[in-house]
Amino acid sequence: MRVILAEDSTLLREGLVRLLAEEGHEVLAAVGDGTALVEAVEAERPDIVVVDVRMPPTHTDEGLRAALEIRRRWPRVRVLVLSQYVEKKYATELMSGDVDGVGYLLKDRVAQVGDFLDALERVGAGGAAFDPEVVRQLLARSPQVDPLAKLTPREREVLEHMAQGYTNASVAEALFISQSAVEKHVNSVFDKLGLSHTTGYSRRVLAVLRFLS
Repeated sequence: MRVILAEDSTLLREGLVRLLAEEGHEVLAAVGDGTALVEAVEAERPDIVVVDVRMPPTHTDEGLRAALEIRRRWPRVRVLVLSQYVEKKYATELMSGDVDGVGYLLKDRVAQVGDFLDALERVGAGGAAFDPEVVRQLLARSPQVDPLAKLTPREREVLEHMAQGYTNASVAEALFISQSAVEKHVNSVFDKLGLSHTTGYSRRVLAVLRFLS
């Protein structure tokens, strides 16, 4: 894939450049701030961008805001956010729309090279990849307004795996249950959350995220 990186840590940025090149990807640009990222995307039109959340000048949410701008201006460009933090406001906005070609991983995943590359490939192919901890933090809600309260413990487990972007077959393997059992749980989740008639892949993530806005 044709990739643009946005990461203000020179050491991590150069390490990612080398890793991606070794895996056969073409790194078009490697930049250190959100403005430079948007400019690079406008010039190069990559297949996917890998972007940190906190970058200069304020080191708050520049990267995530740049990711949202890229999704708005160039919807065919895939976006994989790679950060130490879960910025709830903008993460919710990023993940509550069309999540085809969107991912959000915590930087600890970089230590697990296989997981990172798998997520990159999945997002680049138009799928979704969300870190379990990101999902858990976005799900942290008051019990009084928790829309997931009527789900069974097993349905919650299935939902958490769905929200990470996994297929039914992958969920079945992870939970040591049959694929048909997963399908029944998924349909039950959709029914209980009012998503039975929602079309498209994104309803798997919307089952978790539609209530976060």
